[in-house]
Amino acid sequence: MLNDQDRIFTNIYGMHDRSLAGARRRGHWDGTKDLLALGRDKIIDVVKGSGLRGRGGAGFPTGMKWSFMPKQSDGRPSYLVINADESEPGTCKDREIMRHDPHTLVEGALIASFAMGANNCYIYIRGEYIREREALQAAIDEAYDAGLIGKNACGSGFDFDLYLHHGAGAYICGEETALLESLEGKKGMPRMKPPFPAGSGLYGCPTTVNNVESIAVVPTILRRGGEWFASFGRPNNAGVKLFGMSGHVNTPCVVEESMSISMKELIEKHGGGVRGGWKNLKAVIPGGASCPVLPAHLCEDAIMDYDGMRGLQSSFGTACLIVMDQSTDIIKAIWRLSKFFKHESCGQCTPCREGTGWMMRVMDRLVRGEAEVEEIDMLLSVTKQVEGHTICALGDAAAWPIQGLIRHYREEIEDRIKAKRKGRMGALAAE
Repeated sequence: MLNDQDRIFTNIYGMHDRSLAGARRRGHWDGTKDLLALGRDKIIDVVKGSGLRGRGGAGFPTGMKWSFMPKQSDGRPSYLVINADESEPGTCKDREIMRHDPHTLVEGALIASFAMGANNCYIYIRGEYIREREALQAAIDEAYDAGLIGKNACGSGFDFDLYLHHGAGAYICGEETALLESLEGKKGMPRMKPPFPAGSGLYGCPTTVNNVESIAVVPTILRRGGEWFASFGRPNNAGVKLFGMSGHVNTPCVVEESMSISMKELIEKHGGGVRGGWKNLKAVIPGGASCPVLPAHLCEDAIMDYDGMRGLQSSFGTACLIVMDQSTDIIKAIWRLSKFFKHESCGQCTPCREGTGWMMRVMDRLVRGEAEVEEIDMLLSVTKQVEGHTICALGDAAAWPIQGLIRHYREEIEDRIKAKRKGRMGALAAE
């Protein structure tokens, strides 16, 4: 288990003062001017050396992403955009940072923007996050008043402005290029890449889009050193991480833990165990709704990091687990997710626009047992036609939960179809 002195977010549960004074007592904004004095290249080198990978789901190395930004300006401004549009079902980790420890994000935004030569930073916050926006705006105002950001930020000679932009609650705006379109006042639809945001992003200028947690951990990494952060977790999966747990655990929570912790330890130690005991576990979705579901027997030895989840044909995602016990109708649970992805598809790409509706309608029939057994393979083949054929990853996100369901629970789907044929549907919890 992670020791308390190694935790970056010391107020994740809101027990302490979230104001600037409280943040300073907990070590934030301590010597920020000296951190900026390290210079752009040194900051990026430390972040690269720490092994930090993006905490929004894709897991791209953060330092490498920053290094794509132009070293010399060609006259265009550069931007940092922070993705606080936490819209993945089952994911509630960034909101805890914004609600209870907002100064970690404000300080991180300053340092990251400086490292990329961006004098302006936008935080794009999810439409439903009202209280989080208020807490974050209060922190931004305090930082301006104290001279920590704004003209000559922290006395470093670097001018830095931070803006909070409220979205309208669209899942697609969590995709980085759709977020930029929305920020520009257009409909939130993903852009074709290339050009990548680092070359032509917000308003056609060099832009980097990062997750809230990725940015909020940076000041502590610089204070304690990249080696300290890299000492947690397995190689290529370094650092400490916020994990979330919801569903059928006795104590749903968000907790900061070392990467590469086992799933069982995470659930038993922090989640209070599965409702009704470990033997009652049916399935776990390991990192938000788009990750393929894992059955109980694979959860026994599962390692919670990027490589561990990929090895089980799932995805680490945002590391927010949705735990399901034996009472769960797994087919209905995945149907509900397919309904969500259908609803949130922006409709720009034909495979996603048509495919998500098609998959949901087949799932409708599978839940009720009214499909043919042959339709299971047909559904699987449709997921393959959607996956990898769209501009953004929403098509993949809609396909993966269904692929996981068919991979691990095909027998359950077939049993339901047979039971419906024989008129024994009453014995199943499908209604």
